[in-house]
Amino acid sequence: MIERFFELDADQIREINGVNDVNINALVKIFPKLKIINRGNEIKVLGESSDILRFEHKLNLITKHLDRFGKLNLHDVEQLIGEEIDFSKKTKEDGFGDILLHGRDGKVIKARTKNQRKLVDSAAKYDMIFAVGPAGTGKTYTSVALAVKALKEKQIRRIILTRPAVEAGENLGFLPGDLRDKLDPYLQPLYDALRDMIPTQKLLAYFEDGTIEIAPLAFMRGRTLDNAYVILDEAQNATQGQLKMFLTRMGMNAKFFITGDLTQVDLPRNQTSGLISSINILKNISGIAVVKLEKCDILRHHLVSKIVDAFEKVEDIKVEKKKDISNTIKK
Repeated sequence: MIERFFELDADQIREINGVNDVNINALVKIFPKLKIINRGNEIKVLGESSDILRFEHKLNLITKHLDRFGKLNLHDVEQLIGEEIDFSKKTKEDGFGDILLHGRDGKVIKARTKNQRKLVDSAAKYDMIFAVGPAGTGKTYTSVALAVKALKEKQIRRIILTRPAVEAGENLGFLPGDLRDKLDPYLQPLYDALRDMIPTQKLLAYFEDGTIEIAPLAFMRGRTLDNAYVILDEAQNATQGQLKMFLTRMGMNAKFFITGDLTQVDLPRNQTSGLISSINILKNISGIAVVKLEKCDILRHHLVSKIVDAFEKVEDIKVEKKKDISNTIKK
């Protein structure tokens, strides 16, 4: 027997319950083998995984109806739960088994490529995962989705997201505002991912009580991070010393994700990215996984993969020229 938690916002849960709980009772009635506990803005379900999967499907149909029409009555519920689906025929190949969670407006968030699925599978087996690949491959987004899923299912108590505060060619030091205002531009991609997955008011509440924390890498020094999903984004902009500092913050019941794009290092010329060296140093330690995402995993505009390919060709030419010069000098 397993348990799952489904977190909804206040308006959704009110409509799903219905007057005198008629709507939720109709839903509960078709799942006699499940124990369903409706408390606050959360529905807890205990039972066999196949039954819970069917329940999730029905609940998803209901929330999508609510997102579209804004209201729900008993007749709607009976129609929605009357739709059946053969879950035994659903496989990971058709993408159904990879659903991580349902985000805002009923958006289905799941692994959409082979290597994204590998990242999801690694998260189930390992406590520390390096995800390396070019822009647009879903490294950060998939890692944040896994963290939000774990939080909703109460596997962990908090999510901590961090990035090195390294400027990508621009100087942000003279921007107005306090320290957080100056740091927010660096952390915007993490905010964007969270907004896709968590209702606005709930997200603000998580920030307020510290359930979700976003901070620059320098703020991690001296801390022990327990019961948390911790994601270091843009790790190619961290030195080896910074990565060692971050990785040794790992506490009990914690998962660490380290994501980076080795082709977009923004460190000053006198500093070297520590991402590759750290992966090589740690590669033989059990409990650590390295997932490499590739151009085929890019899910942005079709031009992005072509842009990545064009820049890679230029870099390859530079490497070949350096080799030729080196061989000439040796001769």
